[in-house]
Amino acid sequence: MQGLESDGPVKREVQVVASVDALMQRAAETMVLRAADAIRERGRFIVALSGGSTPLSLFRLLASPSFSSRIDWRHVHVCWGDERCVPPEDARSNYRLACEALLDHVPIPEAHVHRMHGEAVPEVAAMAYEAELRTLFGVNERHDDFPYFDLILLGLGDDGHTASLFPHGRALHEQTRWAVADYIEVVSMWRITLTLPLINASRCVLFLVAGADKADVVQQVLATPSHAVALPAARVAPSRGILQWILDGSAAAHTPGLHTTGA
Repeated sequence: MQGLESDGPVKREVQVVASVDALMQRAAETMVLRAADAIRERGRFIVALSGGSTPLSLFRLLASPSFSSRIDWRHVHVCWGDERCVPPEDARSNYRLACEALLDHVPIPEAHVHRMHGEAVPEVAAMAYEAELRTLFGVNERHDDFPYFDLILLGLGDDGHTASLFPHGRALHEQTRWAVADYIEVVSMWRITLTLPLINASRCVLFLVAGADKADVVQQVLATPSHAVALPAARVAPSRGILQWILDGSAAAHTPGLHTTGA
């Protein structure tokens, strides 16, 4: 394990492992421990999953008997960090991918799965998701505080985007809402995303990044975060929790001060 000090009060931990398989093992262990701690201390574990290809291997690992048996799924609530504005049966749906890889294979109560309704009018779906989260966390709509997710899982795009917070996107500048819709020009698609203030209120934000194609942007975000504010991922800084990065060796290759440890 190798850590880098942050520029501010954010607690940041960076782990570099030798392979994608090792990355998934480390991430699964982290989620098991976070779930156990949250359920023991607060009676439930509220997690926001990410989309994209990287977490699919993690989801399949969590669904395997060796890991699924270590999580008390009766007390887990699953949310999403973002969603494509497509129906849930669409192959591009983050919800569908998580169901096929994980949720259909573990005993989580149906009422504990809180999906973004990508098939609805985007702005309506974003407002409805914020309302659902307020109900889940028990936060009145007149209350300004952001809730504490126990864990938010994030990925990293080669342009520095995370969730559906893209460089120069309108959603990146939202300060009060919990979830917003944004039309993303570079992918020609509407997306729904959690906002930075909500993400930064999490008890733990966990980035999973693999591949040599991510090495340059990882270097920009981690080595010089104060100079990379145009990159959405560099603005993820949980003030009340911990920011964790798990990288494979290829993704960490261009970042000074990092070296591979462990399996």
